[in-house]
Amino acid sequence: MTPTRRPMWLPASNYYALTMAVVIAFFFLVWGILHDGGDETPWISAGIGASVILFGAVVLRELIMRRARNRYVRAQRSFDRELREVYSKLGNERDAEKLTLGQNEAILSDIAKKSSAARTLGKFSAAHREVFELCDDYLARNKRELAVIGTGSPRLVPLRKSRERVAEFHRYHMLQWAEIEAKELTQEAKSRAKLSEKVESAQAAMNVIDSALGFYPTERSLLESREVVVELIASIKVAHWVERAERAAFKGDYKEARSHYRDALFYLGRDNISSEDREIAANRINAEIERLRQLEQD
Repeated sequence: MTPTRRPMWLPASNYYALTMAVVIAFFFLVWGILHDGGDETPWISAGIGASVILFGAVVLRELIMRRARNRYVRAQRSFDRELREVYSKLGNERDAEKLTLGQNEAILSDIAKKSSAARTLGKFSAAHREVFELCDDYLARNKRELAVIGTGSPRLVPLRKSRERVAEFHRYHMLQWAEIEAKELTQEAKSRAKLSEKVESAQAAMNVIDSALGFYPTERSLLESREVVVELIASIKVAHWVERAERAAFKGDYKEARSHYRDALFYLGRDNISSEDREIAANRINAEIERLRQLEQD
């Protein structure tokens, strides 16, 4: 299984902005030195030197990026190979009459190994997702075993302890997955240009958090993250309607502008959330509506 998201490479825009600054500085430095030295065409030599630096920067970035991609691909392939082995073991053992202590220990060992691999990959949400899904499978099987096991069975205590241990793995990796995935999606929402794309990405972040809350409904970090996403969605919609209202007001269409401001107020109060920031925003919008009404009457 491969992750659905690629690693977060160094943004090209930042790299090339810095490169161009260095190239421009180099050009004028060389040009000034050659000009003071009496060179008749200092811009030619300076331009050639700057071009060499720019070309070298492009090649250097490509080499670094290619090496980083190769490292990531190798690590991910190794992770996927080991994970398939565990899924295969779980699949084969589901058909067994019972989960023996030896099989149980082998599965726990494999889960611990995959957990370690996911922690090494760290910021890649897909790695954490794969581990907590693997834990889901084990916990389901463990539950079936405990439902039919006898009270005097030597498997009872080990299986209960194993369940507690895997439950800890499950909680850790699900929370890691939710945090990383939600952050990526909220950042994606902020960088989108269209309203529909912004809302889609923000709603996807909400779905991730709600999925984790289905398992851990009282987890404080998830509840706080959900509040942040709710505020983000509201701010996206409010900003959209405020922008449309300002455009209409600029064109002199005060009636349409007031209508758009009322739409902004609707989304501002839609979630029944009261906060100081929302109250300040609502007061500003109401003041603008009143100002436009006065202008329309005049």
